[in-house]
Amino acid sequence: MEKAGRERDKSPSLAPPASTILRGMKVSISSENNSVVDSKVIGRKVTEKLYQTYSSELSGKKFAYDGEKNLYTVGPLPHNNFEFTVVLEESIAKRGGSPSHSGSPNNSSKRSKRSLQSNTFKVEISYAAKIPLKTISLALQGTETEKVQDALRVLDIILRQQAAKRGCLLVRQSFFHDDSRMFTDVGGGVTGVRGFHSSFRPTHGGLSLNMDVSTTMILKPGPVLDFLLANQNVKETRYIDWVKAKKILKNLRVKAIHSNMEFKIIGLSDKPCNQQFFSLKVKSGSGSKDEGETLEITVYDYFVKHRNIDLKYSAYMPCLDVGKPKRPNYLPLELCSLVSLQRYTKALSVTQRASLVEKSRQKPPERIRVITDAVSNYRYDEDPLLVACGISVEKQLTQIDGRVLDTPKLKVGNSEDCIPRNGRWNFNNKKLLNPSRIDRWALVNFSGRCDTSHLSRELINCGRNKGIHIERPYTIIEEDHQCRRASPVIRVEKMFEQIMAKLPGPPDFLLCVLPERKNSDIYGPWKKKCLSNLGIVTQCISPSKINDQYLTNVLLKINSKLGGTNSLLAIEHSRRIPLITDKPTMILGMDVSHGSPGRSDIPSIAAVVGSRSWPLISRYRAAVRTQSPKVEMIESLFKPLANGEDDGIMRELLVDFYETSNGRKPTQIIVFRDGVSESQFSQVMNMELDQMIKAYQHLGETDIPKFTLIVAQKNHHTKLFQASAAENVPSVAPVCYAHLAAQQMGQFLKFEDSSETSSGQKSMTAAGNVPVPELPRLHKDVAGSMFFC
Repeated sequence: MEKAGRERDKSPSLAPPASTILRGMKVSISSENNSVVDSKVIGRKVTEKLYQTYSSELSGKKFAYDGEKNLYTVGPLPHNNFEFTVVLEESIAKRGGSPSHSGSPNNSSKRSKRSLQSNTFKVEISYAAKIPLKTISLALQGTETEKVQDALRVLDIILRQQAAKRGCLLVRQSFFHDDSRMFTDVGGGVTGVRGFHSSFRPTHGGLSLNMDVSTTMILKPGPVLDFLLANQNVKETRYIDWVKAKKILKNLRVKAIHSNMEFKIIGLSDKPCNQQFFSLKVKSGSGSKDEGETLEITVYDYFVKHRNIDLKYSAYMPCLDVGKPKRPNYLPLELCSLVSLQRYTKALSVTQRASLVEKSRQKPPERIRVITDAVSNYRYDEDPLLVACGISVEKQLTQIDGRVLDTPKLKVGNSEDCIPRNGRWNFNNKKLLNPSRIDRWALVNFSGRCDTSHLSRELINCGRNKGIHIERPYTIIEEDHQCRRASPVIRVEKMFEQIMAKLPGPPDFLLCVLPERKNSDIYGPWKKKCLSNLGIVTQCISPSKINDQYLTNVLLKINSKLGGTNSLLAIEHSRRIPLITDKPTMILGMDVSHGSPGRSDIPSIAAVVGSRSWPLISRYRAAVRTQSPKVEMIESLFKPLANGEDDGIMRELLVDFYETSNGRKPTQIIVFRDGVSESQFSQVMNMELDQMIKAYQHLGETDIPKFTLIVAQKNHHTKLFQASAAENVPSVAPVCYAHLAAQQMGQFLKFEDSSETSSGQKSMTAAGNVPVPELPRLHKDVAGSMFFC
């Protein structure tokens, strides 16, 4: 975090005159036909031209514009209301370009000429509010003020405006340059672009500029054909799916390399380039003033014969339509390139995400250098609006006092100690603290490349070394080759038909070998069948190589799921945990998982894990529910039914704590809440905490436990670097379990059986106008297990 100001022991850097007041103005921009302009790009161009034209009427005052309907100045403008006429001129092609149904250039041998087209806009500015800048100073002194967030928002708008003037892509408070050195290809026609987050924050050390490296995803700029090949993962154009291509290309911006003009794609032509005709008007050679003749010509022939452009690939492919819905304008694909910095908002595949993480990883020293260089290069001290606000920014990171906690010691089998290093611990030559026993189990194989007999032998041997007694599998079942082309749900059902036929009863455990290591479509239906329908503990694997380290990691998961204990904190093993051992304490981890950006039809998944078997703090039970899409506050902590019962998450976890802790009720509850933004802190206190208290009271209790709420804030962009070490500051929190539970249960919704949906068995709850499918509940035999490991 960059500190905005002088040295830490001096006054904050915010030093405006006491009377400095920011003025908020409402802005309305309309075009000649009185339609409201809502494009941020046009809005910024209009307001920039407005200042150039009418600076004297504004008394030369610079302003910050948010790209929408708000404008801010430091101090008052001469009047409270203004009305301006702004003329924007843009260069357009007068002749040449591309063919359309309304006719084309009349003389293809002449070079395209350009002319200026004028667009007139009406801009109305009216006074809205006063925002005293001293509210920030008062907040830094610990005084709560109503308008401090408004003042900080204006300062952040100044930062955004500065980035917009540099031509950056803006994503909330992050900005991204069109610089290929910042690009990372993650496959599928998608590129990660590295930029910076910048925002002002009040801190104990004064007003600070929160600067951090940020990444967003864009469509890979360059030739459209190259993008389509990469996006659809095909090597030749004849394999391109044009239905998919039309869908992903719509509304994208392209530049035509023959005219250097930008267009927006509205679709594809119905016919290939060499069959798509349009009317071409050609002047007669006599030089008379008549309109000449009209020829019917294909797009391909027009560019090859009239524009003398060699087209190598476009003849049998559709054209891009860059015109209007009723006035198409066609361009051959190979003459178009995607413009840079066009956001990609769909969810990344597992492979893409892994590639992004691997390629964008930065060591702390490099991250420090990149951030400090950015602060120096952007010269915030020279921004006239920040100067008018009395803000200057230091060029070095803020120094704070702190210490990294010692790594906790673990107890494993045979009372041995295990000391983690860099957040990892190694079970080589060690036994598990409380190993489980696996008597009746089976191994099922959906993969055609795994030697299951070898796998089972090695798993048994490795388990013996870790203290887990594993009998030989009751059976090993290979998937019928004929089933591999069936749907994932059918494949799972067929496999279970074999399991039930070959086993005398339900197994204690099922080991499932998946065909793909990541993102297998078998995973969701398999987990749902085991955990919800049948109550069977299962572990899915897809080993690329089988060795002791891999099998040990698998066994750690299996042992936890079956109720065993791999290790305990040494302080937990001795039952001397301060504040926890003294009185019954329940620890909760809470998280909400959302669908990918732009998908408002996918429900969010709320997960809460609660500790059990007090005074231990290493075992947890998870409760998971669906809720309205994109809603961060958990809606089902307390859920009273019509019959008076509570079907909420908290009741489930409180009852489990009571049953596994020798009838003790928690007198204090520690809550780790993940993924909450600063603006939602009050909602957590007023809504979620209130629900938790109501759930406790609904059980007939009057003495409310003491609640301690610890929030893992999202989007804070604050990084801590050790002054004397090159490593990151390590962190651990139980919210990881909640995240894993939400992630795993969310797979249930991805592969619902169509017959089940159509039969009406799928329960729905209405959240506003959006029906939210309920998650299948876990089977009672596995509900208390750590299935999410």
